[in-house]
Amino acid sequence: MPDKKADERFIAKTKPRKDIMEHTNDLLANYEILKKIYPDINIDWYMLYLACIYHDLGKINYSFQQVMQGKGRNTGIPHGMLSLGFIDVKYLINKGYNHQDIMVLFHAVAYHHEREMNYNMDDIYDELEQMDTIVKQFEYSKLPTKYFNPEFDQKYFMMGERLYESRDNIYFYKYVMLKGLLNRIDYAASSYITGESSPLCVEVKNDFLSITLNRILCEWRKKNELAEWNDLQNYMLKNQDNNVIVIAQTGMGKTEAGLLWLGNNKGFFTLPLKSAINAIYKRIIESIVNDEDRRKVGLLHSDTLKIYAEDEKKEWKKYGHSETGDSQLEYYYTSTKQLSLPLTICTIDQIFDFVYRYKGFESKLATLSYSKIIIDEIQMYSSDLVAYLIVGLSYITKLGGKYAILTATFPRLFLDLMNSEGLVPPEPNTFTNNWIRHSIKRVEASIEEEESIAQIANYYKNNRILVICNTIKRAKEVYLKLKESLKTSDKEKIHLLHSGFIRKDRDVKEKLIMQTGKKGSEIHEIWVSTQLVEASLDIDFDLLFTELSDLNGLFQRMGRCYRHRTLDVDYNCFVFTGGNKKCSGIGKNSVIEPEIFELSKSQLVVDGKISEKMKVEMIDRLYSIEELAATDYYKKIIYTLDYIRNITEYEYSKQTVTKLFRDISQVSAIPQSIFTVNEEWIRENMNIVNGNDGNESTKLEKIEAQEVIRDFMVPVQSRLAFGTNVFKEQLKLKNGLVFFVIDADYDDEVGISFSNTKNQEFINADDRFF
Repeated sequence: MPDKKADERFIAKTKPRKDIMEHTNDLLANYEILKKIYPDINIDWYMLYLACIYHDLGKINYSFQQVMQGKGRNTGIPHGMLSLGFIDVKYLINKGYNHQDIMVLFHAVAYHHEREMNYNMDDIYDELEQMDTIVKQFEYSKLPTKYFNPEFDQKYFMMGERLYESRDNIYFYKYVMLKGLLNRIDYAASSYITGESSPLCVEVKNDFLSITLNRILCEWRKKNELAEWNDLQNYMLKNQDNNVIVIAQTGMGKTEAGLLWLGNNKGFFTLPLKSAINAIYKRIIESIVNDEDRRKVGLLHSDTLKIYAEDEKKEWKKYGHSETGDSQLEYYYTSTKQLSLPLTICTIDQIFDFVYRYKGFESKLATLSYSKIIIDEIQMYSSDLVAYLIVGLSYITKLGGKYAILTATFPRLFLDLMNSEGLVPPEPNTFTNNWIRHSIKRVEASIEEEESIAQIANYYKNNRILVICNTIKRAKEVYLKLKESLKTSDKEKIHLLHSGFIRKDRDVKEKLIMQTGKKGSEIHEIWVSTQLVEASLDIDFDLLFTELSDLNGLFQRMGRCYRHRTLDVDYNCFVFTGGNKKCSGIGKNSVIEPEIFELSKSQLVVDGKISEKMKVEMIDRLYSIEELAATDYYKKIIYTLDYIRNITEYEYSKQTVTKLFRDISQVSAIPQSIFTVNEEWIRENMNIVNGNDGNESTKLEKIEAQEVIRDFMVPVQSRLAFGTNVFKEQLKLKNGLVFFVIDADYDDEVGISFSNTKNQEFINADDRFF
């Protein structure tokens, strides 16, 4: 018998207005989408079906329905708890489910929203008793049985009890999968895009990537009929069903290799720096996938909305569209945030924060359980992030997910740590060619010294020069000294780039350095930068002058020089070791660990040509347990591994974990001098975002207004920012964006400066930032 017409007595959602049956049907539609696209997920599909059916039945209660009718605030018991009264235990037992299986279902339904539970079992039973009469009026044909028990058995659920990994083991993982996928389906079914009659899809099928890559190969063969994937790419293609660790030198096509390994599966492509993520994303959507598939590739970091809106405008101009495209942009952005796209390019903190097992972590881990994760340039991560990665991968592989580590260098130490966490990693495969691209000149001096500056300036003529320092402070110092040493006509040909620029200035600078560093470019300039340019930027300079950081960092930096060329000069990489002093950024709380720096310095005995094989061997010697066991770097990894492993599930809230990850992701701030000059413009755009401008602004116009504000922001590491007195004002938009006005100077040549503040920690801040 078909369901009766939507019943206003049993409303589940108000935007748009949906009754419980309609909303549940939306869940079941998304359940079918998920099951069709990914049928091999490690889940009991019928149990997930039942979770979808039962999850919101508790909304039948009087208190919740009063809220839905706009007649009060919901101060009652969370509806997930009340939904437990509808679960027919006898029916489940007859279906072959055991006590623990049924308990998993009870807990998944009860906690599908994480709420404060200031109630006891008697409170729940009393509320269920009051629902008994109205429940009899509720008809839904998809219910497996017509059942309601106001006093369900507490052996399946008791207030305050949770499922824990250490105690419940396999049933904890079953719970993670059931609750996580229920959450994913529920989020999608609850997300209606403006003007659309159907909710968001929980997953978008990857039906394009393998075809796209085959098309690329065919296009190559039109120019060269013998064109084939190289050894690295063929290896990844043949190992699509395996976890892999690959060491490959710059310029070997790691991006294509990663995509070949991914194939037509769900995937996440992670990189350490936002600039590198943007570059890979742009390359994939502009040079690899077709226009009709570009919205199947997502970008996930703090600037996603800006980049999406800019791309949307380009599309309108390209095809002559005049409409606002609000719904398309909203759909694309919401699908990205909900991890629904086939391929997402992101930072690891966007997906690996689940290692803290905070309240609500299950949806992220459940998603990764049927995904393939590509980790690019793992050697660039700090000790705590390495620990997060290792713990995260152990959970992901346990539940069915796969990983590929693609990196220019792979510290052997990581392999030992992965084994200790039970990952059983594959033996790394190394892919290099016989090209000699680099020749090192070790310079026993500090890069900011007068003779060093003169040396760099002397090489400037007809060369594109890249200077990399370990900290913003040192980069500023070298930039100003170099500029002073150049003749007047050349002073406009030197540029500075680091993370301490407001976004609109940094965006301009990143585009300029890409133009200068483009293969075959005839733009002869000097660029002074930091670790910011180390990873995955496709730039190719003639000469590199760099402070020594560690061997990993050094070899990454060398990859920005002679990226696609064989060596044709005596030296193209000049490495300044600091002489009798340490290079900048070396310290316990700084960019590079002192022990790693000293070990790297002792290993760097090369004077002249260095092969890719030699680089791999040097990394293996340096990053071994024998070398690093006594170092703080190794001890920090072990400490973080132990700490993460010993966290009790549900101990943290999502908000707390976000703050913990702010050491990675930073906070947004506007320097006081920038805010003072632009305050009227900033507040005008705040009014647009908040809907206080007197106009009916479109969603896209609000996005553009928000991005105008963000263009004035600079990232500040929160471990310094919080707990200091430099914040002048906190501003918050209605959409949740929070930013701060801080006591700092700024100019578009050298970036942010804390020289006027009395706070010593901030005065020294740019000696740690990069």
